[in-house]
Amino acid sequence: MKAVMEMIVLEVRTQNEEETEQVGEKLGSMLKPGSVVALFGDMGAGKTVFVRGLARAAGYSGRVTSPTYSLVNEYEGSIPVFHFDMYRLRGEEELYEIGWEEYLERGGICAVEWSERIVDALPPNAIYVSLRALGENQRLIRIEEKSDNAHPGD
Repeated sequence: MKAVMEMIVLEVRTQNEEETEQVGEKLGSMLKPGSVVALFGDMGAGKTVFVRGLARAAGYSGRVTSPTYSLVNEYEGSIPVFHFDMYRLRGEEELYEIGWEEYLERGGICAVEWSERIVDALPPNAIYVSLRALGENQRLIRIEEKSDNAHPGD
């Protein structure tokens, strides 16, 4: 039996914040405890708006804000969401100091803004979400997921 790596890619254009949040919610409804969503995009690209949708899908109805200064916010729903912002991180050492590995093991969903700063620390099964502004409110959202599939007889 031979394992084959597949890449699943989806691109969505949204016209406003509500639609961006809805895409986050749709992805969030498919996630399981232990999922990691690595978010990439410039400042103002809609990463936090996307995480609002993820958190709503996980059963959280409160306010979702970027954890720029605290590095991580926790949202308690039917599945906890750990919302990281790595923008101010001074290095991967600091990532481990805040308990990154423990968060990965806690059985929640880790949503990580500014993932480009910690790419080497992301698990191999992380879902990559890139957001790019196309205009004042329009966004291009690209979702990539790697999956290992074993094909019998290969």
